[in-house]
Amino acid sequence: MRILIYGINYFPELTGVGKYTGEMAEWLAAQGHQVRVVTAPPHYPAWRVAKGYSPWRYSRTCQAGVEVFRCPVWLKTQPTGVERLVHLLSFALTSLPVMLAQVFWKPEVVLTIEPPLLAAPTALLVARLSGAHSWLHIQDHEVDAAFELQSLPGGGRLQRTAVGFERWLLKHFDRLSTLSLQMLERAVGKGVERERIGLFPNWVDTGRIHPDISADALRRELGLTAEDLVVLYSGNMGGKQGLDLLLAAADRLPRVQFVLCGDGTARRRLKSESCRLALANVHFLPLQPTERLGELLNLADIHALIQRDQAADLVMPSKLAGMMASGRAVIATARPGTAVATMVTASACGALVPPENVDAFVLAVQELAAAPRLRREMGRNGRNWARDYLAKGLILSQFTAQLLQLCSGTVPLVIPDAGLEEASGTLRTADVDGE
Repeated sequence: MRILIYGINYFPELTGVGKYTGEMAEWLAAQGHQVRVVTAPPHYPAWRVAKGYSPWRYSRTCQAGVEVFRCPVWLKTQPTGVERLVHLLSFALTSLPVMLAQVFWKPEVVLTIEPPLLAAPTALLVARLSGAHSWLHIQDHEVDAAFELQSLPGGGRLQRTAVGFERWLLKHFDRLSTLSLQMLERAVGKGVERERIGLFPNWVDTGRIHPDISADALRRELGLTAEDLVVLYSGNMGGKQGLDLLLAAADRLPRVQFVLCGDGTARRRLKSESCRLALANVHFLPLQPTERLGELLNLADIHALIQRDQAADLVMPSKLAGMMASGRAVIATARPGTAVATMVTASACGALVPPENVDAFVLAVQELAAAPRLRREMGRNGRNWARDYLAKGLILSQFTAQLLQLCSGTVPLVIPDAGLEEASGTLRTADVDGE
């Protein structure tokens, strides 16, 4: 197949959407498909362009068998909601001529990654002009997130226009996918027919991340011993997470070591607040290279999956899969019934506490700190779940099969699997015309 992937984030971004889009594109190329990607220079989560790339130039390179077209993008390191909108719009505009040029390549599938939804009209146009199938993969319900997390003012004409624009776009893609059943139901609520949307969860490389990798060197770098109990948060440090909860917990648990690894718009403020509170048990690490990811995740005795209440089911935190693969216990701030809570409960990989509740989080840390056997059991459960349902080869093989079905004219139906689909994000499919 000739597959055109369109999205603002791509490799070598180490986290978030770009990581998964990059791995997916390289997987498809390795399977013998012709793959092109139209994207921006790497800039997430630091909100600044990585060294060796320009925010103002077009470029064309080949990486791991994938042709990558990079387009200029406007960036600001601490963007407001409106400035984020300008950022996304800049990519939609600068990528338009590059996308239109792909019509002559005659792609068979145009796969658009949301965010940014602002680029979706171009994807639909290119698919129509080239006779390709159109697929929208929703990594983030960005319209809902913008207003529910108050990045943009809600309740007015802007929100009504954005919601109407989104609903119109969703109706025009041949196929849609998203990360969890809860995110899928949100899309259905916007008018997407169930037969056009399926699950395509983020995955984890269980060969690269496993419990046997030693984290001793990383502990020494941080001045920690094997006896120190470590609570680890690794990922984006932005508005959706509410990471002040970790600083408040660290202030009340001075004998527990808290490690925050990553980058994002809130990192500088969090470091300043940690210094103001004189938290000697809080350590900050930059994003770690891929080859050290297993070591980083095994640094944890307890993983912290922190998310604000309003962010539930607007996104599905991809970091959970890596936590589970590492074989360490998880404490997740999630309400029952949300995608995160469903997976943590079904896999028995950790404990749930109410979002933004410091008292409950501190109590959960204390209870797991006093129960090493329970932590080990939770870790084994999570590892088994990741291996059985979230492994990279399994998820991407299922996705490739769906692409082939789409191009052959049969659209797969989502078949419930006794609650397993809801819990794990796995997908069983059947052809519309078959069984």
